[in-house]
Amino acid sequence: MNGNPRTFQKTLLAWFEAEARDLPWRRTKDPYRVYLSEIMLQQTRVDQGTPYYERFLERFPTLEALAEAEEEAVLKQWEGLGYYTRARNLHRTARIVMEQYGGRFPESADLLQLLPGIGKYTAGAVASIAFGQRAPVVDGNVKRVLARLNALAEPVDLPVTEETLWTLATALLPSRQPGDFNQAMMELGARICTPKNPACDQCPVCRHCEAYAGNLQASLPNKTAKKAVPQYEVVVAAIYREGTYLIGKRPSAGFLGGLWEFPGGKLRAGETHQQALERECREELGIEITVGGLVAVARHAYTHFKVTLNVYRCTLVSGTPEARAHTELRWVAPEDFGIYPFPKGNHKFLNLL
Repeated sequence: MNGNPRTFQKTLLAWFEAEARDLPWRRTKDPYRVYLSEIMLQQTRVDQGTPYYERFLERFPTLEALAEAEEEAVLKQWEGLGYYTRARNLHRTARIVMEQYGGRFPESADLLQLLPGIGKYTAGAVASIAFGQRAPVVDGNVKRVLARLNALAEPVDLPVTEETLWTLATALLPSRQPGDFNQAMMELGARICTPKNPACDQCPVCRHCEAYAGNLQASLPNKTAKKAVPQYEVVVAAIYREGTYLIGKRPSAGFLGGLWEFPGGKLRAGETHQQALERECREELGIEITVGGLVAVARHAYTHFKVTLNVYRCTLVSGTPEARAHTELRWVAPEDFGIYPFPKGNHKFLNLL
């Protein structure tokens, strides 16, 4: 980084005070609200996360209210945000803080990291913003800012480079206003030092930037090459009986844990859709079905893979459904679908049922 770090700190904090977006979680130092916002925004854009944040607080205005809630109610409120492990860990953390810490979050980043779902970044954010602790943060925005400030040629997603970035973030963090400074670094990355076409002409600290000085900002930061995203063909059985459909609750631990879904699974090599549906229902539920017409074809992308959901209306022929792959099964009328938290991919065809 070019220039005096103290000058950089002072300039960036002045810019943040004048230009920071008015976001609801910035109007408070309440650890619960700060923590909630950080968890929600881990894999979610600010514009998408803000209404979820406000609705979540309407439903669970305090840590105590969240701790007392049932997991399914928390998942329903989270529905649509994805990465549901965040919601389950949020709920577990609320209960632990109420039961083991007397309802008060620990103030140090080290202690915060002992709670479920709180890593180094989230711990630093909560400790610095809510409690004024000198704890650094390094998220995607801060990585980009630091990589350009220091003209780092190494890929920022390598573990050794991450260690370097944390060291740089720690050295640059002031002892006064550490929470504001951390937010200013994130704000700078979100609004000015963007991945493409950074607005260097509007950057308050561009004279400190080595990448800007060397005209390298468009080529930094570097990342390792991404692997191709796998795509899966999935069959879904909408098993119909007397005005209701059969749904199952996924185990709490694991992918999409605690959500409700329709039976089904991935196609195996050489299988037709009908064969796959019959096999899945036999394996998952212990029943035989008749496969009817195609209801919908829905495509959905997750972080590491994509799926095409082929939804068929099916009829139970023999057997009593058993919860082999799920923790619970229910026959549910379409007008009651709204009670249950479903994966986002399911929402693309629910209205057609």
